[in-house]
Amino acid sequence: MALRFGAFLAPHHPIGENPMLQFRRDLDLVVQLEQLGYHEFWCGEHHSSGWEMIASPEMFLAAAGERTSRIKLGTGVISLPYHHPYNVAQRIVQLDHMTAGRVIFGTGPGALPSDAHTFDIDPMLLRDRQDEALGVILRLLRGEPRFSYDCDWFTMKDAQLQLLPVQETMPTATASMVSPSGMTLAGKYGTGVISIGSMASEGITALPTQWEFAEDAALKSGATVDRSDWRVLMNWHLAETRDLARAQARDGLQRWHNEYIAGTLQRPGAVAYNDPDEALDAICGGAAGGIVQSAVVGTPDDLVEFIRKMYEITGGFGTAIGFVHDWANPRDTVNSWDLVARYVIPEINGYTKKLRESQEFVSTKREAFNRAGEAILDKIMGNEKAAEALQVTAARNKNKGNKN
Repeated sequence: MALRFGAFLAPHHPIGENPMLQFRRDLDLVVQLEQLGYHEFWCGEHHSSGWEMIASPEMFLAAAGERTSRIKLGTGVISLPYHHPYNVAQRIVQLDHMTAGRVIFGTGPGALPSDAHTFDIDPMLLRDRQDEALGVILRLLRGEPRFSYDCDWFTMKDAQLQLLPVQETMPTATASMVSPSGMTLAGKYGTGVISIGSMASEGITALPTQWEFAEDAALKSGATVDRSDWRVLMNWHLAETRDLARAQARDGLQRWHNEYIAGTLQRPGAVAYNDPDEALDAICGGAAGGIVQSAVVGTPDDLVEFIRKMYEITGGFGTAIGFVHDWANPRDTVNSWDLVARYVIPEINGYTKKLRESQEFVSTKREAFNRAGEAILDKIMGNEKAAEALQVTAARNKNKGNKN
């Protein structure tokens, strides 16, 4: 099966630009991605940090759905502990109808500790609450008979959705970082997975064993999981040459790392870099490009090599998801996504293989085609006027060559 491709918008936008214009440019990106043939677009839910300003992925995707007609639209992700499960189920069903059945229902426990603090939720409770809410929501989406549910953080009485999704089975995915919890939850409920931790070196290190957690949990619960429903998130910026890609991304990548990763999130082990090239080399594994530590800044060939390596490391997945960032300016960012569609996707999926074989056949089997030229010449020479014209043309070309 061919590898699918998509984009993931957290978003990570540096503070300073007009938010209204940024929302519009993000919507323009969805339109571009559909036109380029991408399969999926995801956007997330965040309530703090300044850089991540989409509070409702459902609202953003509804707007994106009005501007597109084919691309799948995923909530990446709805943080279930922050919502009443019944409201989540109703919103996702409405979105599925408004987009004519193009929704992928992505869930997570909530990525930012500052968000949990705002809602006054102990971070130790988040994953258990995601598990509890997801089980209830899936029952509602399946249209089960009315049921009541009571726990320490939400209550439902005689609950049943009055409107079911357009899709007979709603595609669902759970977020997975480095710990086994996301994969285990996916196996428990038989959902897909979107691996977000794969953008960091420690996440890549954990990938080889991750899928086993999903399979083990599925075996215990009687559910099934499929690698084709596994989405792996990756960071990249492409240009026509490695030097050009580095020049375009170096300052923005340094700012992203220093101000967001190290400065805002204060991720353990993250240090600010004084030099853009130092940041680039640390994150991308050296100036030579190619297979990198946690990101690709280079050419389409570099990304092809990286994706193939990631596929080998994981044992196989279904969708490569590119992370949307502002390392480069808008023009160069648009070009990067264009290069992936024009060169990376067809190379990974073998779309141009037969074209190359055809070109090689035609260029190397000349003896099989020379007779066609001989046949044309024979007909010309058999016609007195045509032969005379051919001789005149040959003479003119010879004289012209002598003058030169």
